[in-house]
Amino acid sequence: MAPGNVTRVTEFVLTGVSDRPDLQIPLFFVFLVIYGLTVAGNLSIITLTTVDSRLHTPMYFFLRHLALINLGNSTVIAPKMLINFLVKKKTSSYYECATQLGGFLVFIVAEVFMLAVMAYDRYVAICNPLLYMVVVSRRVCVLLVSLTYLYSFSTAIVASSSVFSVCYCSSNVVNHFFCDIVPLLALSCSDTYFPETFVFISAATNLVCSMIIVLVSYFNIVLSILKIRSSEGRKKAFSTCASHMMAVTVFYGTMIFMYVQPQTNHSLDTDKMASVFYTLVIPMLNPMIYSLRNKDVKAALKRFLTNLCCSPKSM
Repeated sequence: MAPGNVTRVTEFVLTGVSDRPDLQIPLFFVFLVIYGLTVAGNLSIITLTTVDSRLHTPMYFFLRHLALINLGNSTVIAPKMLINFLVKKKTSSYYECATQLGGFLVFIVAEVFMLAVMAYDRYVAICNPLLYMVVVSRRVCVLLVSLTYLYSFSTAIVASSSVFSVCYCSSNVVNHFFCDIVPLLALSCSDTYFPETFVFISAATNLVCSMIIVLVSYFNIVLSILKIRSSEGRKKAFSTCASHMMAVTVFYGTMIFMYVQPQTNHSLDTDKMASVFYTLVIPMLNPMIYSLRNKDVKAALKRFLTNLCCSPKSM
């Protein structure tokens, strides 16, 4: 095809979660509830860990940022997705698509490393309790969170720029409910070797490095818990990291399922379902995981609601 006859793509059409017209309204309400619970749950965690002085510890500092990341990740995806359930033409402009991909990558990479940071925090708290406030000081907490955001932002800039540096010609139908890397590159009419290689190396490095930190941390945590003689002491030590272990298992389990499945069984539809889970369902579940089993968070919520109810009476 002559260069002058190439039609450049200016917008993309998203197929959505399902292309069945009869499912659009039911799915709209399902995902509206999921997004509503995500916003309410994560905003509650952010508010409680900010206003309650008893939650001003490293563990809850990291939990606040995990909630912020979960809220951001879900908000990058859900509003556009909900709108698309209600309209016939599910389009997204070229730059809107690039912005959504960049935002998604910032938050998903940040979540990978924030979970690793939280695992390290639990390791220090259980294995070196006397040095905990020295090793995980306020300065160290801010540094770890800042490096997480800086790295995730840098990765997102390079990855999204490489994906949108290739040419998109006549085909513009993205088999997904948001602008993700794999379905976008499948539409390219130019060589995709660099973006595919960069994304693969980056994703593999991020997952492997963060999983090593998590596994080493929890290996040492388990050894330390087994050395505790009293059953009450073991129970208390385990309860401090049980919520994080559950969140880590759910998140990394989804990631492993998505990236380590055999190529013969791999499909964009499978990716789509896995993406629903880690972009929308996990951000909804995390506040429940960290609050339902956490006495400190439940006590802080009770104090917050009591103060909220009592404040009008004191005026």
